[in-house]
Amino acid sequence: MITRTHPAGTIRLALPHKGRLSERALALLESAGLRAGYRADRSLMATLGDDFQALFVRAADVPEFVADGAADLGVTGADLIEESGRRVTELLDLGFGVCRLVAAVPEDAPIRALSEIPAGTRVDTSFPRVTAGFFRGMGISVEIAPVSGAAEIAPKLGVADVVVDLTSTGSTLRVHHLREVGTLLESSARLIANPGALERDEGVARSAAELATALDSVLRAQRKRYLMANVPRARLREVREVLPGLSGLTVVEVLDGEGWVAAHAVVDEAALYPTISRLKALGAEGILVTRIERLTP
Repeated sequence: MITRTHPAGTIRLALPHKGRLSERALALLESAGLRAGYRADRSLMATLGDDFQALFVRAADVPEFVADGAADLGVTGADLIEESGRRVTELLDLGFGVCRLVAAVPEDAPIRALSEIPAGTRVDTSFPRVTAGFFRGMGISVEIAPVSGAAEIAPKLGVADVVVDLTSTGSTLRVHHLREVGTLLESSARLIANPGALERDEGVARSAAELATALDSVLRAQRKRYLMANVPRARLREVREVLPGLSGLTVVEVLDGEGWVAAHAVVDEAALYPTISRLKALGAEGILVTRIERLTP
């Protein structure tokens, strides 16, 4: 266990030092009110408000830093957490960095499913721990060939029969004339914590819970919109069916608006178009839609 060397009361948060995970994590933190204030050693550390300090490391090293106590919290992909094998506590699925760890074979291979992969098959992957565990669980003995990257080229070179690699759209696999035969793991970015720190330190536990709540409120808000409209009082019952809201429709009297009320509700972004169309059909006017910065149920 690494001894904490940062100031008492300051929570260290391990973040990926580059790439899309890093960009999305920093953007999410900023939306929650934690803007990174870089010091001279910009690539290593940054302040995040008064209570948090960001520690920038390789995404694959985040679970190690958190599990060893060098950081109290961390953000990285579920695939890297699983591959590390380290004991951490998952606090929140952050919803970005979505991908899958899949097994793929050459397009002309007869294999159509994971269960059809024969014993003794050589599998190239940069996720040897997850891959070995998965096939062991299926009762299939395979030969794992760890690689650091570019596993897709292995079948073309004749050094592997199957590759296990990450994909989000499958386009890279298709470019290399590979076909998916099954998914081993679904992944996205996660907020994790050192379980020992949560148990021993009330301050860490409180800060971790507050951060998870703040980030969750931002994520919820991203998928919602606040809608306001003036609607005929006589159609209010029908409007309630169109705008149920989170906990029911909010209705406000309109000053000097005899026969009209203002209806307010939080709606799913995906439902905006049909919702506005239905409101217009009920005689609604002055419809206003705004973004929501944070939403805590």
